[in-house]
Amino acid sequence: MTISRFSTDVYAQRLQTAAQAAGDAGLAGLVITPGYDLRYLVGSRAQTFERLTALVLPADGDPTIVVPRLELASLKESAVTDLGVAVRDWVDGENPYAMVVEALGGPGRNAAVTDAMPALHLLPLADLLGVVPVLATDVLRRLRMIKDDAEIDALRKAGAAIDRVHARVPEFLVPGRTEADVAADIAEAIVAEGHSEAAFIIVGSGPNGADPHHECSDRELRVGDIVVVDIGGPYEPGYNSDCTRTYSIGEPDPEVARRYALLQQAQQAAVAAVRPGVTAEQVDAAARDVLAAEGLAEAFVHRTGHGIGLSVHEEPYIVAGNNLPLERGMAFSVEPGVYFPGQWGARIEDIVIVTEDGAQSVNNQPHDLVVVPVR
Repeated sequence: MTISRFSTDVYAQRLQTAAQAAGDAGLAGLVITPGYDLRYLVGSRAQTFERLTALVLPADGDPTIVVPRLELASLKESAVTDLGVAVRDWVDGENPYAMVVEALGGPGRNAAVTDAMPALHLLPLADLLGVVPVLATDVLRRLRMIKDDAEIDALRKAGAAIDRVHARVPEFLVPGRTEADVAADIAEAIVAEGHSEAAFIIVGSGPNGADPHHECSDRELRVGDIVVVDIGGPYEPGYNSDCTRTYSIGEPDPEVARRYALLQQAQQAAVAAVRPGVTAEQVDAAARDVLAAEGLAEAFVHRTGHGIGLSVHEEPYIVAGNNLPLERGMAFSVEPGVYFPGQWGARIEDIVIVTEDGAQSVNNQPHDLVVVPVR
């Protein structure tokens, strides 16, 4: 697999915007250890170890990355060199936390740290700073939620790739095969269609489909089964797909078909509700109200969606109680489901991008209950 990243100017703009946001929040700067925030800002896939690696991004000044000398190679695939970020490497016996404090401008500064920073780094840093850092989540939240053009393009490519996998799923759903057999075929197809790996695979057949987070089991598929297939993974440069379709092995029972049609209406209503200014909870309500009107409120047991990007689950969350207004460039799933314990379940999921006047889906496989002919 070839590791890729965005062009250097994308990361330069992100660093500039993040530094400005830190200043606007009254912070001296940000301290970002390995994780999705570091990958977002400079394209680094460095990992967290007991030795500190941290990007120090002052609100006013040039960024510095503090890194163990033996981990310098971890920056090779990032944009750090092209960005001209100062690199301060250190060896065992030196104090990297003092280097971070110095890069922030000295002790007593009000800094923010990424929520991925382990306590083994946070505590000694706070001790030298003389103040307990706050979380950078509030500073970086909006940056990560509003996808730029490069991210939207990456999400579209990921969506098209997972659509190609779903197009192949019916050939795997053969009575007598186990859910685990099907999952193995899907995992191979996910990689074959361009993903770097399969991040998750749910194959929930019959009663297992009533568990929204079922993965796969040794249960054998049977004629008449309703099968929930929820799959996704990262597509270079690391943006995730996530798409669910529901299949029927043979013609479905009329009552199953009726309830599925209502679910399809609920998903369509939620997508139609998406536009700038509408709140996340209003989108959730659009799906929920359709099902509640038909007596299926209790069958819909989870939120309508979650944001997606470098992480499969991130903000914004499309859930009751979230009054966040949607903005152009937000990306999230719309995935209502209905679940009947001990019987069957169904879910329909697309990733959508908020546009100037609505939503554009990155997934384009049909939403109908897919009837798989019995062979």
